[in-house]
Amino acid sequence: MSHKAWMKTVPTENCDVLMTFPDTTDDHTLLWLLNHIRLGIPELIVQVRHHKHTRVYAFFVTATYESLLRGADEIGLRKPVKAEFGGGMRSFSCEEDYIYENIENELYFFTSQERQNIIRYWLENLRAKQGESLHNIHFLEGQPIIPELAARGVIQQLFPLHEQRILKRLMKSWVQAICEAQPLDEICDYFGVKIAMYFAWLGFYTSAMVYPAVFGSILYSFTESDQTSQDICCVVFAIFNVIWSTLFLEEWKRRGAEFAYKWGTLDTPAESIEEPRPQFRGIKRISPVTSAEEFYYPPWKRLLFQCLVSLPVCLACLSFVFLLMLGCFQLQEFVLSIQELPRIIRFLPKIVLAVIVTACDEAYKKIAYWLNDMG
Repeated sequence: MSHKAWMKTVPTENCDVLMTFPDTTDDHTLLWLLNHIRLGIPELIVQVRHHKHTRVYAFFVTATYESLLRGADEIGLRKPVKAEFGGGMRSFSCEEDYIYENIENELYFFTSQERQNIIRYWLENLRAKQGESLHNIHFLEGQPIIPELAARGVIQQLFPLHEQRILKRLMKSWVQAICEAQPLDEICDYFGVKIAMYFAWLGFYTSAMVYPAVFGSILYSFTESDQTSQDICCVVFAIFNVIWSTLFLEEWKRRGAEFAYKWGTLDTPAESIEEPRPQFRGIKRISPVTSAEEFYYPPWKRLLFQCLVSLPVCLACLSFVFLLMLGCFQLQEFVLSIQELPRIIRFLPKIVLAVIVTACDEAYKKIAYWLNDMG
């Protein structure tokens, strides 16, 4: 609940990304991280605040417009170009900043999502030096500090703040609107291309489902009760679905390409190699593919762990659930065979099964996380 409490009290203009800490965090940890952020990322403006109700400390992170422009250049953020310079989308360059639309307007050149992406990129690329440590956490040289602290629980949450003004506008034009087209451009500007593309596909899919629904209803109304008529209608509906699904896929390819071109992601270059997850452990080496430094873990060790640990644990979990399910079924048969039992007792095996499923779900989730981190 802490992030919701912060969102109610923080003006978005003063903060783009919020970093919260557990209420048990000591001053040394806060000062250590604050010092590393300010020295390692001088472009960021960081304020430390304390929430009086949740007793949680938080870093309010933002940046100046000039720093954001340099960050956009650094990550190759694609922005629309003015018509007199050719139009279209192009990776931002500080040397040619005059060619981009709305460059003169600090409030509207970057969307909130773009600002947050730049700041989060800086935070996640804050690197540790050789021999650095915080309490019992020892960093490898060049390892990202923020993801590691988040994985260890030192950082409670790292999330962007919403802009209430834009949310209210989207609430009226999108959530509360009935029988109106989705404001996909506004969704893209606020939530990003991936979210906008998902809702574009969802809207397209929902609209396309009208055709099989109408055809199926008409076909059902003309179907007679005899088996021959039903079989013929099933075959006709199956042929219709095959044709419909093919046309649906081809039309979405065209529509998706239109959105990708419109939002500047059609010719986006391949993403850079991502950082390994913070839990990854290995030895440093020079990559034979990219000639860059990387952490390497021998494949034979991973295969050994999968065969001797992951596979037996998964089989044991499956066997345990299967035996419990059989036991509940046997208990159900035993209870039903006794006629003198009260009616409420007859539901006891089902209640036990529901409790066991819930408990196993929580336990297996922790086991899955552990296997994923170790593998």
